[in-house]
Amino acid sequence: MILIAISNSLLEVSIAWIFFFGFKMNLCFRFGRLKNLGALEWTKVVLNHQGWRLVTCIWLHAGVIHLLANMLSLVFIGIRLEQQFGFVRVGILYLLSGFGGSVLSVLFVRNSISVGASGALFGLLGAMLSELITNWTIYSSKAAALLTLLVIIAINLAIGILPHVDNFAHIGGFLTGFLLGFVLLPRPQFGWSEHWNLPAGTRSKSEYKPYQYVLWFVSVVLLIVGLTVALVMLFRGENGNDHCHWCHYLSCVPTSSWDCNEN
Repeated sequence: MILIAISNSLLEVSIAWIFFFGFKMNLCFRFGRLKNLGALEWTKVVLNHQGWRLVTCIWLHAGVIHLLANMLSLVFIGIRLEQQFGFVRVGILYLLSGFGGSVLSVLFVRNSISVGASGALFGLLGAMLSELITNWTIYSSKAAALLTLLVIIAINLAIGILPHVDNFAHIGGFLTGFLLGFVLLPRPQFGWSEHWNLPAGTRSKSEYKPYQYVLWFVSVVLLIVGLTVALVMLFRGENGNDHCHWCHYLSCVPTSSWDCNEN
């Protein structure tokens, strides 16, 4: 029931994103100032060796509407996750997801700058999905909760194919958060907390189910390998589009109404 309530709130956030998007496109971006403050840009990160921009861009926004939209999303997602899992785990999720989103963004986007916490927020969405999967047995109405989450994620990712939205940051943040959810958010199986009251010599349950340990291990390996490979490619100056010729459509789909080359 808690997860369904969170999902309903996220649906409101998705609608708000669509509403705010029309205003966001009309903002007067101050690119020079954003660059000076730490916006994400391939030239600065790779050629000028300013890797710190992979983190600082998370705290910058393109304008007041952009900032308010992300704050609203964080209120609905972050607070409730923090109530369940604590600020330390959610903070780690948020920061690492934002970093993962920045890495994928700068690996594929070379001709524009990127700012905002959307990658980190998508990481929290991804973590909610993996948390539901790894703690599947303790939830009621899990099928409905899973379907609701998948619809919300699909809507938000679909918004990213519009121009002026960095969907690579969204995807990178989501994937990072999804894997981190298996690592940071598993819950002990039902009845484990009572093992202290068992008579001496009685065999108690393992804290986690076997599949939770498997998901934890696989996720840690994928995270380490994925981020390592992406960072090596990035600082070697490789362009992700050279290895995936269709991936640019994940961030912008050209139509008669806009040209993705201007994105």
